[in-house]
Amino acid sequence: MFWQGILSRYAILRYIGNRYVLVFVFFMVWMLFLDNYSYVEHRVLDRDIDELEDNIRYYREQIHHDETQIKKLKNLDQVEKYAREKYFMKRENEDIYLIEFEADSLTESTSPSNQ
Repeated sequence: MFWQGILSRYAILRYIGNRYVLVFVFFMVWMLFLDNYSYVEHRVLDRDIDELEDNIRYYREQIHHDETQIKKLKNLDQVEKYAREKYFMKRENEDIYLIEFEADSLTESTSPSNQ
């Protein structure tokens, strides 16, 4: 009698109390949050996949860059140029002068790391 009064007063409770609705709600909660293949788990895995695809793209670009550098370094003139630019190497009986401009030294002395 008590339940009949509550169910007649609140019509939505009749639908919520239906066993099919209860099974459906339980199924949806299970599939969205509790299952190994839940929606939440899929979102985490999709984010990981996107991150890995970005890594693949980055490393492919680096491989392409390195391959072009290797092709360039097969030429002896390019090897010499690379050694001079990167490692400041020089030929015998050759003098190298490093020229610094005033503007370069001023920006170095006023940088926040030097203060």
